[in-house]
Amino acid sequence: MTDLRWFNAGVEAPQRETTAQPGHGVHWIVTVYNNDVNTYEEVMTVVMIATGCTADEAYIEAWEIDHFGQCVVHRADEDECQSVAEIISTIGIRVEATPEP
Repeated sequence: MTDLRWFNAGVEAPQRETTAQPGHGVHWIVTVYNNDVNTYEEVMTVVMIATGCTADEAYIEAWEIDHFGQCVVHRADEDECQSVAEIISTIGIRVEATPEP
């Protein structure tokens, strides 16, 4: 991924309503895997759109994807995680929604 440390302004993440309350049904995770195609900007933007996180959080997650090969970018119930994974997959990056280990 192309390093875009400067990219943290100009995109506001939408507010996402979570359907699950802490400790009640939040047993799924969304994991995004590194590839040699997508840029930091692409990954950050789609993660912000899908999860409603901030640009700073999206940068940290993109960095972890790039340096560790993967990152858990969201935790919620199954339906929400499937929805988040579907949105993230639109940029062609490998993503999985799975039960939390």
